[in-house]
Parts: sequence; structure tokens; C-alpha cells
Amino acid sequence: MSSRPAPLIPPRVRAVLVRVPGLVAAVRFIRRGPLARDRNLLVTLTVLALVIGFLAVKVSTEWFSPSLLILVTLVGGLQLRLRSLVKLLVGVGVALGYIAIGLGPDRIGVGLTVTIVFTTVLAVLMARTRGKLGVQGLRGDAMLLELRDRLKSQGELPALPKDWGGKVVLKQAGGSSFGGDFLVSMRDGNSVEIALVDVSGKGVDAGTRALLLSGTFGGLLGSVDDFLPACNTYLHRQRGDEGFVTAVHVRLDLDTGDYTITSAGHPPVVKFDAGTGNWQVASAKGVVLGVVPDLHCEPDSGTLRKGDALLLFTDGLIEQPGRDIDAGLDRLLGEAERLLPSGFRDGARPLVNAMASGHNDDCALVLIWRP
Repeated sequence: MSSRPAPLIPPRVRAVLVRVPGLVAAVRFIRRGPLARDRNLLVTLTVLALVIGFLAVKVSTEWFSPSLLILVTLVGGLQLRLRSLVKLLVGVGVALGYIAIGLGPDRIGVGLTVTIVFTTVLAVLMARTRGKLGVQGLRGDAMLLELRDRLKSQGELPALPKDWGGKVVLKQAGGSSFGGDFLVSMRDGNSVEIALVDVSGKGVDAGTRALLLSGTFGGLLGSVDDFLPACNTYLHRQRGDEGFVTAVHVRLDLDTGDYTITSAGHPPVVKFDAGTGNWQVASAKGVVLGVVPDLHCEPDSGTLRKGDALLLFTDGLIEQPGRDIDAGLDRLLGEAERLLPSGFRDGARPLVNAMASGHNDDCALVLIWRP
């Protein structure tokens, strides 16, 4: 037999409370409806604003300064719906009017008035943004953080065997958490697939679209034989012109080292040949994604042997205003020579920092090597 949990309020106390006039109706009002939290907070903040105004006049402005109304307005902007915020602002206005009548307009001052007006505008903008998102409180910021963490975890390479090495470096424009460059990858047995994608734009503007495409491209990777044509078909079906997307796809056999590269308008992959000590540019090419209905790619293939490496990167690493892309590629290959003394893993981050210095753009680099 299951025992019932003990009631929060003892029966005798409950019987006494029920007889209090209006108490039951007040409790039901507080608990009623899906917007009860918003309504209760509105009532609390409005009462608080009126109390501050009353005490500032009757007690002291040192203990109950009118500037406390700024905090009330700010909390309302962070937590209340727009309609409730408007009601709160009416209460704040009544409190300020009462203070001005009781103590004189000079006690409020021009500086405090400007600050309250600015805070009011900021609170309204925050409430409107949350209303469009359909979330309460600071949940919208939490959702963006979750999406950022998911994109970051998805951009990590899968676990590779001990006789293989891999490194990913993503650097977003302006130090933002979001950017237009992202990586999707997967491992199926002894086969690894990697796709490095570059969405037009930079920073947060391109980051929102990158968040959407990363889920789609991640689902296509490993599920279809022709990855880039499938991505192109998806983008070509989308309505509107949201800019172009370039991508490069590498399929690598971890047993033999054989690889196949396909590209869609992306900067070329370069291979380090340990036998000659030189970097070689892959010949894979294709049109940017989403432009033509049927994408035709010219793949490139080869084999990674001991000491060889493949370097994938986005155009933010080699493209700068007023400089030819070929010159940027030559500079990248020259800077890549510094990878050899310190090792591929330790040299990847310094290579990105050296190439990205002096301009503000999203940059991404993926390095796969065979020790």
C-alpha cells in the first residue's frame, strides 16, 4: 500500500485559514492562469515603485532614493511581457509624479530623468525582443548559449586512431561566439568524412544561418553518397537570396590513407608531401552551393602516407581587402612551413593567428596528418 504525502498545511490550520475573508479568492487569483508569474511580478514591482515614491516623500530620499525606480524598471524589462511592462511604467510614472509634487521637481533632477527615460527605452526593447521570441525572462539568452555549445561540439573531429592526428581551429570575427565558418564530421568504422563550410558574411550575422545549416549538413554527412550535390539540392530549394555558401568535403580511409576531395567554390585543399617537403594544391573544384540546380564537382584523390598531411581552410584565412587571393595562398603556404619544426598540432593555432592578424573575418582551419 502506498502512503499519501503529508499535507503542507495541517488540517486544523487550513480550517482556520479558509474562514479568513478573501484569503481563498486571493490565493486562487495568484495561482490562476499560465501568466500567473508575470502578473504576480507586475503587482510586486508596481507596489514596490509606489512604496519607494511614498517613502521618499514621507521618510527620506537618502534611504529611499528616486534612483531605485531605475532598478525596478530594469527588472521589469528583463522579466515582464511588454503589456505588463507598460503597466509597470505607468506605476513608475505615478511614483515619480508623487515625488515631484511632494518634494519639488528639483529633487529629481535632469540627470535622473534622462537616466530613467533611457532605462525605459532599453526595457521596452528587451521586452519586445523576448515577445518576438516567445520566451520568458532570460531564456532567450540561454537558448543562444545552448546553440553555440552545440555548434562548438559538432565542430570537433571524431576520435581518430593513434596513428592519425587531427586539429581544428575556429576563429570568429570580432571575438564573437558565432560565425559563418563551421565544421561537420563523422566516423564510420575506418572511414572519416569531413566537411568545412563557409557561409557568406561574418560574425553574428552569418552565425544564425550557420547554426541552421550545420544541423542540415550534419544530417546529410554520411547518409548520402554525393554529399555536396545533396547540400546543393537543399539550398537550391530554399526561397530568398541569403548569400552564397562554399564547402569542401573530404572522405578519408584510415586503413589505406586514400582520400577523395570534392569542392564547391571553396579555397583549395593543400597537401603536405613528406617525401618532397612541399605543399601541393589539390585540383578539386566546383560551383558554390545553391546557385545551379545540378552541381557538378571535379574531385581530386590521393593517398596520405607517413608524415603527410591535408590542410583545409576558409577564405578568411587568405583573403584580405586589396590583396589577390593567390598572393594570400602563397603567404599561407609560406607560413605553413613553420608547422614542421613545432609539429602539426602545435603549429595550427599560430598559423591561424599569423594569417588572421590585421583583418577582421571568420577563419577556420582543419589539419589531418599521418605521423
